[in-house]
Amino acid sequence: MTAPARHNLPRPGTGFVGRERDLSDLLRLLGSSRSVTLCGPDGLGKTRLALRVAEQSTVSFPDGVWIADLTDASTTLEVYARVANAVGVVEEPGQPLSVTVTEALRSRRLLLVLDPCDHLTDAVTEVGETLLTSCPAVTVLLTSRDPIRLCGGTVWRVPPMALPVAARNAPPPDPANAEAVRLFLDRARARDPRFTVSGRELESVAVLCDLAGGVPLGIEVLGASAPGTGAEALAEALRSHLSSPDVRPGPGQAVARNEVLPLVLDFVYGNLTEQQRLLLCRLSVFRGWDLELAEQVCADEDLPETDILDLLTSLLNRSLITVTGEFEGRVRYRLPGAVRDFARERLAERGEAERFQERLLARMLRLVEDLGRRLESSQSMPWTERDSGRQRVIAEFSTLRAVLRWAYEHGAAEPGLRLCVSLVAHWVSHQSYAEGAHWMDLLLGLEGAAKAPSRARALVGRAQLARVRRDHERALALGEEGLRLCREAGDDAFVRTCLNLLALVEVRTRHLDRAAVRVEEALRLCREAGDLWGEAIALGTRAALVARQGDYPSADHHYNAALTLLRGIDHRWGVGVILIGQAGAAEASGDLMTADRCYREALDTQRLIGAAAEEARCLSGIGRVAHAQGHTEQALDYLSEGLVLSHTTGQRAEAARTLTAVARVAFDLGRRESACRLAGAAARVRDRLGLPTHPAPWPFTDRERVRRRRRQLVGWWKQGRALELTEAVREAERLSEEGRRPPSRRSSGGRRNGTRPGRAEASAAPPPESTSPQQRLTRRELEIARLVSTGKSNPEIARALFITPSTAARHVANINRKMGFHSRTQITAWIERHSASG
Repeated sequence: MTAPARHNLPRPGTGFVGRERDLSDLLRLLGSSRSVTLCGPDGLGKTRLALRVAEQSTVSFPDGVWIADLTDASTTLEVYARVANAVGVVEEPGQPLSVTVTEALRSRRLLLVLDPCDHLTDAVTEVGETLLTSCPAVTVLLTSRDPIRLCGGTVWRVPPMALPVAARNAPPPDPANAEAVRLFLDRARARDPRFTVSGRELESVAVLCDLAGGVPLGIEVLGASAPGTGAEALAEALRSHLSSPDVRPGPGQAVARNEVLPLVLDFVYGNLTEQQRLLLCRLSVFRGWDLELAEQVCADEDLPETDILDLLTSLLNRSLITVTGEFEGRVRYRLPGAVRDFARERLAERGEAERFQERLLARMLRLVEDLGRRLESSQSMPWTERDSGRQRVIAEFSTLRAVLRWAYEHGAAEPGLRLCVSLVAHWVSHQSYAEGAHWMDLLLGLEGAAKAPSRARALVGRAQLARVRRDHERALALGEEGLRLCREAGDDAFVRTCLNLLALVEVRTRHLDRAAVRVEEALRLCREAGDLWGEAIALGTRAALVARQGDYPSADHHYNAALTLLRGIDHRWGVGVILIGQAGAAEASGDLMTADRCYREALDTQRLIGAAAEEARCLSGIGRVAHAQGHTEQALDYLSEGLVLSHTTGQRAEAARTLTAVARVAFDLGRRESACRLAGAAARVRDRLGLPTHPAPWPFTDRERVRRRRRQLVGWWKQGRALELTEAVREAERLSEEGRRPPSRRSSGGRRNGTRPGRAEASAAPPPESTSPQQRLTRRELEIARLVSTGKSNPEIARALFITPSTAARHVANINRKMGFHSRTQITAWIERHSASG
């Protein structure tokens, strides 16, 4: 109860009105059905209702509620990519993304919202069925125009909002109590807080809601128009519009309720000024935007840039656009789906669709190419400035995806490939390898791609994605072809990039002689060109090469040289990458002090950047080094945190490596059974991933010479092979918690010599609260408990200690569980009591 609700739900820009009965019924339904589809026409508020249901469901799903935005997704891979991004799963190199996501969610109890699903029913059905079958605690909530029936699921048809209805033999209802009228008045007062209506005008509001078919979006835009027009005049004008021959389906026929929203939008659109119409249509090319982007793409001689802000405000006041939040101090907007579809049709009617898509493509190209230049620039600049381009790409990525799709569908190979080349840095740094490879393969396969000027660079970029996915054969083939074309074109910058890439692959595949030739040429060219970034990467590759050859002192020298260059230009991402390599080499050579220093510095860097998978590697590395130095408690503290983070992010190979490290600590503590079980579980994971494994009871093969006892180790190890990864992680967490306790408090303390603690000893144990925090808590838990006692929230603790809020929440929960507390107040009282007595 001390942890905050876990979710990624967007903050709604407007209040939620009505739907009380729907909410109650849906919340009950989610308790009995593992999949629910909210279906109905556009504008009925399916997304808003789904978000409201999710908001009120957080207490029922301890692993969180997460929304995956499927707008513009079109393939199964894209659905998995967006689900992974939503739930915090990181693509595992060398493994299919679908398997990584499924395995990571297998034991989690969470609610996954997939919105919207109209345009990719088959892909959503495939993903949904897989998750429901493989992940027994996952519940799926979908939104779609048409029903999507997953196995054992329920389809909920979202009704229009309730209108005033007179009951038989009862007095006329009060229109103000109807949810449709309440929504209308709420949106009208959002525009003008002084807006009021008389009893007669309230009847006109009810008429307007009825004319809008009870469709929430139609009611909202009409409500936002009411303060300027008046309810009665607005009702008369809308009635006239809907009864005109231009909109009726035939003589004497009325418009169907599910078809009325486009007519309401057309009515509101007709009442806009010409400049408002122009801007609304042009904004339809975006998936999200800020003022600067709207000015850069939408302005021309007919729509001056200086007018954009006032026009945006006027459209916002009319509920035609919504606010989605802020990024770097700039307000961000989007169009509701139905409004965007309507505006896009009007843009096409004006003959401007191609023109403004091309303008958006040009702007996105400038944005991502600026990202590439900043990340690989050799100029010294603050990391915040260098990283701002990366953060901006994250903010605009929905629009970037749409632009990539437009380029592919229109055969625009050259701009599409240019966009991909600059996005490689984003895909690599965010470990979105499969999605990047998907887009690059599509665009490289276009008819015009063979002659595109950017093809050579695109091949190098695609080789980079193949390398990080550990598809080394493809990386070498594409890299060789890209290198040849770049040499022919005189593209020196990408020749250097490709040489570094090929050298890294050849170090990994143990073609060390070829790697040495590549890396020396890359170093020479980088130094001649003054390319400090490329030189640092080449030095890092040279260090990895000589470490592979067993020359660790030289490796350390080259790593330090690379770090000097990268620190000189304040390139935190590069520093983090090099530090992890240096730490691994130092650990392998037995230089524990260097390994510890490098892992710890790399940990701070990865937390700053937000690279969860690399953060887990660093935590585990610190734990392994602490064990080698004899610091058992510290080792278990870091190893358990790294293990949980690896497991949470779906990094099974790293989780297996960390399980083995925990097993080694446990074995040294005399916990042989647990140690062998964890080692066996790690071996099973490695076996399933196709990684090299060792015979039972590795890594304890030579630790027992007595045949009977060795057979016992093998038996326990084989028991561990039957464990699922989640079960093994939980067992490792329990073992780590016990191992971190002082010897007198360990539940297994007396068993190390084959004896059990006596009853008198057990009964004499003091209550947890009487012991000091220093005795009961690990160093990290003690830090967090002291910060809790000062009144700091989990986000504030996270900022103070350079950890994630979820990690802070997990530590607070561990403290409560360990001490038998139920609130932060109890932690505070305990800390203050012992501080006073101390």
